[in-house]
Amino acid sequence: MTDKRSGTVTLMTGGDIGPVYEPTEEFAELIAPLLQQADIRLGQCERTYSERGEIPHYAYGPGGQHSRLHPKMAGVWNAANIDVVSLASNHAMDWGPDALMDSVDLFRKMGKIVIGAGRNGEEARKPAIIEKNGVKIGFLQRTSVYWPTNHEATARSAGVAVIKGHTAYQLPLHKTRVEIPPCNRPGLPPVILTWADKDSLKAFTDDVAALKAKCDYVVASCHWGLHQDVLDYMPQIAHAAIDAGADVVIGHGPHYSLPVEVYKGKPVYYGLGSFSFHTGHFGGVAVGDWVGQMARVTLDAGKVTGASFQFVRHNAKNETVPCKLADEQETLADIQQRSEPFGAKLVARGDDVEIALN
Repeated sequence: MTDKRSGTVTLMTGGDIGPVYEPTEEFAELIAPLLQQADIRLGQCERTYSERGEIPHYAYGPGGQHSRLHPKMAGVWNAANIDVVSLASNHAMDWGPDALMDSVDLFRKMGKIVIGAGRNGEEARKPAIIEKNGVKIGFLQRTSVYWPTNHEATARSAGVAVIKGHTAYQLPLHKTRVEIPPCNRPGLPPVILTWADKDSLKAFTDDVAALKAKCDYVVASCHWGLHQDVLDYMPQIAHAAIDAGADVVIGHGPHYSLPVEVYKGKPVYYGLGSFSFHTGHFGGVAVGDWVGQMARVTLDAGKVTGASFQFVRHNAKNETVPCKLADEQETLADIQQRSEPFGAKLVARGDDVEIALN
């Protein structure tokens, strides 16, 4: 249960919350007892809730992969008792600024705190501060996955807060890995390099530092990633955030459970997978068994004193289900193996996976 001592705060957060259809209240029926153990709950929103907007040119068709949802479907956020809604993603502007701002306004009317999106760049980048158990916790968000044509919030337009990323394709003129042959034959694949844009990253870290000056703790939420890879720009952003004062970095976006890292005694969750995503990436086909991670972080005495996660799955009945770790040994072994290069030690504790912080 949550430690209610003054100064101790428990944060819980999962992966992407996307298409969740009726009946909405069943969405969190099985996960609600777990979420109720937290003082603060953060949720990543992957859809807009509106009846306005235009079908995006890149959608798979009306009602398909990039569908907006009717505002009444936002009841899932109350069912899960989410306190902070992070909106910066590649889907926030799918139906344009009107649908985005309808969603922002709707969440605020529901009593939720919104980060990562707004009517202009200043509002989109604006952090949130919550006071709980006598301490202040700050939240801010960015996305590196978005359409560069019209998704980024500017001084005069609505949108999301971003950290631009760059990609380069390097010829492996020198042998880079054992399995890669030397560059003396046709058809050798390039090395893919990624990095965060210098100006975008500085603006982000400046915001982190400014927020830390006002708060006891800072939580940075990042929408990023591609498949199951932790690309170079992701640790670059995570480490820069922690160097600037962040205490926790939460990653989401590619719908896979990604490795974790401990950097300077602070946890980085590179990807929490899907918390609830009733359709997949293949023309709206229902996917009922995606594995995700429900992260739990304990903040006390000015530092992170505990970090763990529990696996969750979203079943075909539209319910998000906490998993027994005994049933997820293969999943655990995979995460442990992929976290080893980041120096993270994962230890099973009941149904939780604890992250050794020292």
